[in-house]
Amino acid sequence: MSAEQPNPPALKTRERLLIAASRIFAEKGYQNTTIAEICEQAQTNIASVNYHFQDKENLYLQAWRYAFQQDLKRYPSDGGVAKNSSVEQRLGGRIRSLIARIADPESHFFAIVHKEMALQTSLLEKIMEQEINPERLAIIELIAQLLGENASQKQIQFCHASIVGQCFHLLQIKNLKKTDATRSYMMDLKNAALFADHVVAFSLAGIKAIREQNQALQDLEYGQQ
Repeated sequence: MSAEQPNPPALKTRERLLIAASRIFAEKGYQNTTIAEICEQAQTNIASVNYHFQDKENLYLQAWRYAFQQDLKRYPSDGGVAKNSSVEQRLGGRIRSLIARIADPESHFFAIVHKEMALQTSLLEKIMEQEINPERLAIIELIAQLLGENASQKQIQFCHASIVGQCFHLLQIKNLKKTDATRSYMMDLKNAALFADHVVAFSLAGIKAIREQNQALQDLEYGQQ
């Protein structure tokens, strides 16, 4: 069980349950978490889980959603970048927000996702699609704008996969066992802001290179006509 102190009774029972559940599900995963230990941390009883959430499965879903929403309160998905900013700045804001959420040790949302990826329950599939898809589409739209009208759907999808892959690499690093072989590498990525700057610069440079390549190919085709 987490060493953190239980949530104060002053909070409403439902919120105490969500806080405790998101914390323990993040630490242990769905299968290894019991309702009893969630109730112990939330300072309530099992009957309250039945009253507010019906069962463990629904508590798991709602705890994940709660953790996701708490993350977005701390780190808005647009990174705080104004809507009238350049496309480059807006994509950078979204990348920085994603990396900040992944790096934050209090981000139970990503810890739950990591546990789910390791031992899937299939319980989160629908709710993850509902919550995450708008963020995914927003990034894809920005990538498409930066690549230009000559870009193929495959290029857009590959660029998106490359960007998200860089961000989620940090999640893998966070969960590496701390050994002599990994410690120095992990220290290099400890400063999430610097890592985010690198991912933004690397991603924008890659997108620009693909756009220029597409333009060069189009110019060549026109020249041959």
